[in-house]
Amino acid sequence: MSVVLAIILIAAAAVVSGVLFFVIGMTYRKKVAEKQIGSAEQEANKIVSEAMKNAEAKKKEAILEGKDEIHRLRNESEKELSDRRREVQRQERRIQQKEENLDKKMNNLEVKEEKVAKKLKEAEAKVAEVEQVKKSQFEMLERISGYTAEQAKAYLLEQLDNELDHEKSVKILEYEEQLKDESEKLARKIISLSIQRLAAEQVSEATVSVVALPNDEMKGRIIGREGRNIRAIENATGVDLIIDDTPEAITLSSFEPVRREIARVALEKLISDGRIHPARIEEMIDKARREVNQKIKQAGERAVLDTGIRGIHHELVKLLGKLRYRTSYGQNVLDHSLEVAYISGMIASELGLDPTVAKRAGLLHDIGKALDHEMEGSHVELGVDVCRKYKESDAVIHAVQAHHGDVEAKTVVACIVQAADAISAARPGARRENLENYIKRLQKLEEVASSFKGVESSYAIQAGREIRIMVKPESVKDDRMVPLAREICKKIEEDLEYPGQIKVNIIRESRAVDFAK
Repeated sequence: MSVVLAIILIAAAAVVSGVLFFVIGMTYRKKVAEKQIGSAEQEANKIVSEAMKNAEAKKKEAILEGKDEIHRLRNESEKELSDRRREVQRQERRIQQKEENLDKKMNNLEVKEEKVAKKLKEAEAKVAEVEQVKKSQFEMLERISGYTAEQAKAYLLEQLDNELDHEKSVKILEYEEQLKDESEKLARKIISLSIQRLAAEQVSEATVSVVALPNDEMKGRIIGREGRNIRAIENATGVDLIIDDTPEAITLSSFEPVRREIARVALEKLISDGRIHPARIEEMIDKARREVNQKIKQAGERAVLDTGIRGIHHELVKLLGKLRYRTSYGQNVLDHSLEVAYISGMIASELGLDPTVAKRAGLLHDIGKALDHEMEGSHVELGVDVCRKYKESDAVIHAVQAHHGDVEAKTVVACIVQAADAISAARPGARRENLENYIKRLQKLEEVASSFKGVESSYAIQAGREIRIMVKPESVKDDRMVPLAREICKKIEEDLEYPGQIKVNIIRESRAVDFAK
């Protein structure tokens, strides 16, 4: 019990001592803190007083600096204002000078306007005076010349037209001479070489064929009882048999050359066989037809082989063979086509072009003549259609289409074929026509030439290959002859159809005749 009490007492003593120690510590700390606070307040007051002193000094310095800056800015602004005032005064003086100058100029302009107005009035008076003089001069000129103003104008225009005709003639002659110098030698060389390298025979055929008979008794056998044999031949072949007084000969007439050739071959076979009756006639005509067709095929193949052209459709080869029995103005069309092919190839070679296309176009250019007896249309249209049908090239088709000038030649090959066709047709003796058509063509040629103003007479010579025209010397001057020749050539080309070319030769001659008595 005493131990517990002792412990309690000890604990209580410890607590009391702890409380006392805390109270004493707190009192001491308070005193220390109050002392530190007092010193801090003093230090703060000291700092504040020093700061106020410094601030007062800074304030005085700032005031002084501000006064200096204000003084400086005032001086600068006064200087700038003074400069601007001087500039304004200078500008005012310049404006005042300009206004004075403008006033002077306005005064000068007014003076000049018065002078110009005065001169205008004087000019108008002079113009009126000139018009009056001009009018009087015109009236005097009209009285002296005997022409009115319109007549004089027409006269001057006519004179000018004559002068222009002269100038045109001179220019045309100059250009012709230039073209001749540049192209004549080359053209002559090419054409002469092409012609010299090809010598073709010209064979003339008509629309009739003559079959020789061993004797005149054969005519009766060919006619047959009541004409049955001759009717059978004519019906089977489509050819007219002409049996007249010509001794030992029968004439076959047809515009279709292949049928005429079949009839001729069949009739010769019948005459050779001696048995002439309708059944035998049909047999021989069939045999002759096969033989002629074989000849046609062989002729076409030989033409293709001779020209060295490959890849032509077999139907075109047959049509070429049919041209063997076709003539144009007496010229065999197959021979003509071969000749055109050869000449075209030669000209193309001389020009440095590929001769193959030119030869092909030349060979096929008249292919339509193998069909024009059977189909409607010109041989050019038929030729173009058949070439297009059998897949010929565009160059060949265009050459066929343009070889007679139906369309404008747009390729060199077409121009070559045109030239070769004209060369072949223009050979002496190559073509002929019947007398009536020949005379009509010459008359038409003379009529075309005589239709021009100033032509006195015209004469077609050299089988229509030249027209000589006599002109009136008082109506056609020398410088008008060249344009007149051009106009006549153009008219002939438009109105006439003719083989080859026609030379227009204009002659102007002045004569003075008198008699000494």
